[in-house]
Amino acid sequence: MSRSETDSINNADLIVATLKQAGVSHGFGVPSGNVLPLMEAMRAGGIEFVLTAHEGSAGFAADAMARITGKPGFCLATLGPGATNLATGVGCAMLDRSPMIAVTCNLHEKQLGRRIQMAIDHHDLFRPLTKATLPLRRGQIAAGLRQALETALAEPRGPVHLDLPEDVALAPAEEDMPDITAPRPVESADDATIRKAETLLAAARRPVAVIGLSAARIPQASVLRRFVERHQIPFATTTMAKGLIDEDHPLSVGCIERARRQIQRRLLHSADLIIGIGYDGIEVEYEAWIGKTPLLHIDIEPADTDGTVDIAHNVLGDLATSLERLSQSSPAAPDWTPEQIVAHKREFQTALRPGSLEFCPHQAIDAVRRALPAQGILTFDVGAHTHQIASQWTAHAPGTFQITNGWSSMGFGIPSAIGCKLARPEIPVVCIVGDGCFQMTCGEVAVAARHELPIPFVVLDDRWLSLIQVKQHRRGLPVYGTELSPATHDDPAAHYFGVPVTVVQSAGELEDAVHRGLSARGPTIIEARVDPAHYIQTVFD
Repeated sequence: MSRSETDSINNADLIVATLKQAGVSHGFGVPSGNVLPLMEAMRAGGIEFVLTAHEGSAGFAADAMARITGKPGFCLATLGPGATNLATGVGCAMLDRSPMIAVTCNLHEKQLGRRIQMAIDHHDLFRPLTKATLPLRRGQIAAGLRQALETALAEPRGPVHLDLPEDVALAPAEEDMPDITAPRPVESADDATIRKAETLLAAARRPVAVIGLSAARIPQASVLRRFVERHQIPFATTTMAKGLIDEDHPLSVGCIERARRQIQRRLLHSADLIIGIGYDGIEVEYEAWIGKTPLLHIDIEPADTDGTVDIAHNVLGDLATSLERLSQSSPAAPDWTPEQIVAHKREFQTALRPGSLEFCPHQAIDAVRRALPAQGILTFDVGAHTHQIASQWTAHAPGTFQITNGWSSMGFGIPSAIGCKLARPEIPVVCIVGDGCFQMTCGEVAVAARHELPIPFVVLDDRWLSLIQVKQHRRGLPVYGTELSPATHDDPAAHYFGVPVTVVQSAGELEDAVHRGLSARGPTIIEARVDPAHYIQTVFD
């Protein structure tokens, strides 16, 4: 858009045109009068405004859309309480490494800094939650947008906050639309660094690779598979890296540091070399599980440890390039046998499914897995079910397993499902949440209804904040303050916010309900009444 083309538009129009050129298709938020100029620019400029029930959900949905598309997520809110609500979703993008543009629509420029209704310092609020927080002012819109987009997309990716006074949004644009340059590539590791890694790989007899969050941002995840197959190295993943290699792969040993984690730790402690591939300690610190096993860390940033970890070597540089080079080196010769890997996986998966006379969470999770196609997307929330799903679920493809494990906030599941489905409407999406999480964000199902998104929302109704209840038991504390609902249930209403509700009490009923929900014309709420008793065995063992 040239200078002559910007003569008749305002700054809000310029912002929308720039974001659209950067690949933004949707913006999530809750409006106020201050937001209206930007909303009107979105309507006219072709970025769809998605009204959410809460600004925090707007941030979660924008985060999820960024993960699926690779383009910046976009969310917006009014000043003061709108901004503080939005901050929860923005923090998720910060710790989970998602590119995002978060805009707060503020008072008029001359009113900034005064003691006025709703007004706070947005830059002080967002500074610890973002890679940068920038004011948008007359004559500096293009430069601010360029800096914001380039910062958000540079590794490690993350959110940038922009503060937009209402009068600035309405003022005539004074600048051309900025050219946004691609982020500067991460430099490759040098030859000596790669050679030392090759020496460590060649010497290892029982290596295990652990793939982490940074690997999820590799443009072509197939390089991960080539690396482990070249050297025949068993691999585990962190929660957010599940699916980067199909977990049906014969070298896959499952997820670490979730349900039945002690079984996984025994395997990791039996290794003579741990290879951390894109391992980001934001999910779980190395020292929590690695023991005395030496570490070969391959990532864009150094291993973040407390000093007790035996770091044999850091390979720092562009992750895909490092793996590609190591995939071309002479094959390692580990002592692992296929039978050992199969036996470990069988022990792990069996332990996750203790016998039960009642319909229980692990049965519900398996039922949803059977109903969702292999390439379908699962989003879920934070609680005891997170641990169970992370260990138990088989993820088959990159991007199909969506959770927050850096920010780890309750309330992620429902809005992230909406973001995923809007980003990829052709792909089936299912959401699993606990009843505590559902109580936090149930209003967002109305968003899915307005947009006619066929998302089955499976609510694991066990009546408790089960993860906290498990921790109370582990610490010898009385169960207190964690009951969500009485012991007896009335049947639910026929619908919540116009979304139909069905109750299931068996795995077969749940599987059928998910199948129906995936082919419906809009969202469905499926209340799965489960007995959470096995969590005390499987979670935090």
